[in-house]
Amino acid sequence: MKQGSIYDKMTRSEKEVAKFLKNLGFFWSYEKPVYIWDESNRPRVWTPDFFLTQFSIYVEVCGSEDFDYEYRRITYKENGYNVIFLHLYKESEKWKEHFLQYITKISNYRNKKLGRIIMKSIIV
Repeated sequence: MKQGSIYDKMTRSEKEVAKFLKNLGFFWSYEKPVYIWDESNRPRVWTPDFFLTQFSIYVEVCGSEDFDYEYRRITYKENGYNVIFLHLYKESEKWKEHFLQYITKISNYRNKKLGRIIMKSIIV
């Protein structure tokens, strides 16, 4: 039996993001499960759209105004996950700039943090 492409499961917006990530040379996995605790301290399994393996960052492609993305953002943050929310339905081209700014910001933060750790280990 022939297995279909992972792209067959994606929405139009997810395919657009996948193409953008591929053009940047980023490796990703699709709908990698994450385990979270919700506001009632119940365990849940969610599947953000993309996991960027080089950065350990998740990407959620927001496709509807009717979905409570703020609840998801807060819950992910409380559970220690870095998630970029891309609102393609609102920002047809701005989402790319938002994505690149976030990746740069988190990379700079991690590099500074690593630099401090290295400096402490040299001084000791």
